Amino acid sequence: MQLLLAPFAGPLQFTIFATSIVLAAIIIVPGMRAAMSAEGRKPRWVRAITSISARYLFVTLFLAWIVGFGVTLQLVPHEGANSPYGAIGLVAMFSGFFVMMGLLWAVIRD
Repeated sequence: MQLLLAPFAGPLQFTIFATSIVLAAIIIVPGMRAAMSAEGRKPRWVRAITSISARYLFVTLFLAWIVGFGVTLQLVPHEGANSPYGAIGLVAMFSGFFVMMGLLWAVIRD
């Protein structure tokens, strides 16, 4: 019973609880909308991102990603627990994944 009432123990706990609910909704709602969309004609933004010029856009983004994170990761210190190297590498890994998936999507163009 205490765990059930924990969000209502004080204003800080309620704020944390409410924030977690909002963040969960931000994550779930786009997936729900995508799952409920009809398999009809493509929306304008899908046609724009899978056009022939989108390939060049994603290649440019990928090259900028390579240069940007390559330079950034060389400039930060690599030793010590307080080094930002790991955090920048994690951001590079996730952003690179999405840029490459965008490039793949633009090239394949179902």
